[in-house]
Amino acid sequence: MIHGRYGRVLAIVLAGGKGERLMPLTRYRAKPAVPFAAKYRIVDFALSNLVNSGIYSIYCLTQFKSQSLQEHITQGWQFGPALRGRNYFVNVAPAQMWTDERWYEGTADAIYQNLHLLTMFNADYVCIFAADHIYKMDIEQMLEYHVENGADITIAANKVPTSEATQFGCISTDERGVINGFVEKPKNPPEIKSSPGYSYVSMGNYIFSRETLEEAILTDSKREDSSHDFGKDILPKIYTQCKVMAYDFSTNVLPGNDKPYWKDVGTLKAYWEAHMDLLQQHSALTLYNSQWPVRTVSFSDPPGFTYPAKGMSSSVEGCLRAEASQVLGAVVHRCVLSRHCIINAGTVMEESIIGQGVVIGENCKLRRVIVDSHNIIPPNTVIGYNTDNDSERYFLDKDSGLVVVPMPKIQLRKNLQMLDNSRFDDEGFAAF
Repeated sequence: MIHGRYGRVLAIVLAGGKGERLMPLTRYRAKPAVPFAAKYRIVDFALSNLVNSGIYSIYCLTQFKSQSLQEHITQGWQFGPALRGRNYFVNVAPAQMWTDERWYEGTADAIYQNLHLLTMFNADYVCIFAADHIYKMDIEQMLEYHVENGADITIAANKVPTSEATQFGCISTDERGVINGFVEKPKNPPEIKSSPGYSYVSMGNYIFSRETLEEAILTDSKREDSSHDFGKDILPKIYTQCKVMAYDFSTNVLPGNDKPYWKDVGTLKAYWEAHMDLLQQHSALTLYNSQWPVRTVSFSDPPGFTYPAKGMSSSVEGCLRAEASQVLGAVVHRCVLSRHCIINAGTVMEESIIGQGVVIGENCKLRRVIVDSHNIIPPNTVIGYNTDNDSERYFLDKDSGLVVVPMPKIQLRKNLQMLDNSRFDDEGFAAF
């Protein structure tokens, strides 16, 4: 526990992202609420890192389609009565238009509209972390680095192939780790001199000394030409005005013989690949480190169940399975099965992700398919084998060849009339 060691430390988790590149998984939910690894949500990784690091004062800023996300945090991330109070909380802070009547216009504007939270908490340091990546890191080590170096801002930085760096803010530093260059999403990312073919990129995770944060945010709020985003507007300029350090993510150490991990799952391909990585026996991302647990909501569900049915045996290999998932006379290889899904007899599934409450009928064939929550797949359905047929009936991701079966449209119970999704883009639907 680090409470008091560095003064008053407040964490703000940016959880308002639309996740447009993850459509249709973000049709009814914000990106941080998208399910991951059978029983988690993407936001669970950011929150687990903070709590495991001893940071217990956390606000989650939400905005788009936030109902599912808010319910998840309320159900699974509340401290008990003995701890709950001014210094121990995980609270949702939805967009409330404190400054004027508008939504958050960028990551920096989200902080600007919630500057009162810093004042009420009387923060000394503010950890601003993204809720839309899958990552494991000890944040206290980054905070210690920030304090020891007398930094005004510290940016978590990771080394990635230059071919992938166009999606991130690219950083250059001197030999001490002081940032002397920052370019947001350049077409030609600068390479690390000592590591050709690789670039140093921002992970979207920052630690600010409070006065620096307030001054930067207030200054940016007055700029009419600003998009009010940390990566686009503040960081490319502020390194010339104060001491901005890069924290080398590769130096982070986790207990339990574990390694730090970070992956941007902002596309369907990356989302699917991250799941397939988890199905390796020695995955770079482990969920089985009891000294650094990934926490989430726990439900009173029965255990998973596998059993032969209709004269057919079951085969389940290399799979992640959540509570109450049932495999009944089916072949399921390298798949992720979420809560309360049922895979019926004669079905063969490979390298697929099955959402909560999904029922796969008898004698189906699925390959490289993502089936979102609450779908019922009729018997004898074949998905993932014919792109022409799949593109007519489902969502086909052209970049990866993955097929997504979107969540069913919301229906009115009285007359079964489908709700027009275009009219409800800003609504959230619980349990999704």
